[in-house]
Amino acid sequence: MQSHPVKRVVSGALAASAVIAAVTFTQSPVAASPIPAPQQPPSSSSDALSKYRELAGQAEKLNQEYLQAKEDLAAKQGELESANSELKDAQRSQRQAKQAEERYRAEVDKFAGASFTSGAQLNKLSALLTGNSAQDFLERSSALDVLATDKNAALSKLSDAVAQAASAEQQAADAQRRAQDAKDAAARLKSDIEARKDTLDDQLAELEEQAGLLSDEDQAAQQDIGAEVGEIQAPGPAAETAINAALGKRGSPYSWGATGPSSFDCSGLTQWAYSQAGISIPRTSSAQSTHGTPVSRSQLQPGDLVFFYSPVSHVGIYIGNGQMVHAPTSGDVVKVSPLQDQFSGARRVA
Repeated sequence: MQSHPVKRVVSGALAASAVIAAVTFTQSPVAASPIPAPQQPPSSSSDALSKYRELAGQAEKLNQEYLQAKEDLAAKQGELESANSELKDAQRSQRQAKQAEERYRAEVDKFAGASFTSGAQLNKLSALLTGNSAQDFLERSSALDVLATDKNAALSKLSDAVAQAASAEQQAADAQRRAQDAKDAAARLKSDIEARKDTLDDQLAELEEQAGLLSDEDQAAQQDIGAEVGEIQAPGPAAETAINAALGKRGSPYSWGATGPSSFDCSGLTQWAYSQAGISIPRTSSAQSTHGTPVSRSQLQPGDLVFFYSPVSHVGIYIGNGQMVHAPTSGDVVKVSPLQDQFSGARRVA
């Protein structure tokens, strides 16, 4: 049997422990760093749901790569159209320059022919030696001035026309080369897109198979829209508009390649939300991750775009307190979540 002093020591130790635990518990939220916690699901989620989310994450990465390849193809097709248009303009300028060159060359040839057939040079010494009087010299000298001016003008125009023809020829060659390069790149991208689409389809088929193994509880967990966050105070009106637009879509389903307004993929949601504020951002998470101004993790503000994985394949909108609104992945809905693991950067676009 323990003595009373021992009991008092044990009781005191327990009381102290309770006080320390209470202090630790009550202080931790205050001292908490804004460093994001890992995204749900917690470790207690079922194996089937964990596996589904793993496959869905892989599919989302493939989807973003597929979308980026389509964006790249559209850009190359735009370059091809531009190069072909410039080629037509350059070829037209080249034809016009060649025509001008031929016209001015004919004029110069006339002066050369006149000088040769007359047996005299078109200069004032020739006028003096062939004239019969001072008046003849003056008249011929005046005429030769006019002829010399015309000859010099013709020579100058011929020189300009030759230079323009050469420049137009070079521009046409450059445009032809760029058009061919863009055409070749577009062909490669089309092949790449087809391969990426096949890979994505295979991944989606595996994902659909895994979806059939989810329990009712698993499916209910995917429909959770996250905690209510109240009114978000963003640093500017555009960011606040984008946040409110995204929050207003909580519960909307994730859909591959969707840009709203009823369903979204991750970058489709962020692009749509910012379009409601009149701000245009690129289509894919990868392209969005290089748009705007880079922001360090410690300087995050509501409205900043937050990115995950390397290379980037997921994006959300930061709303403060280590949370974001985002479209997570297939089978899920637009929701509020803690910032997830593998944070890779942030950009400020408003």
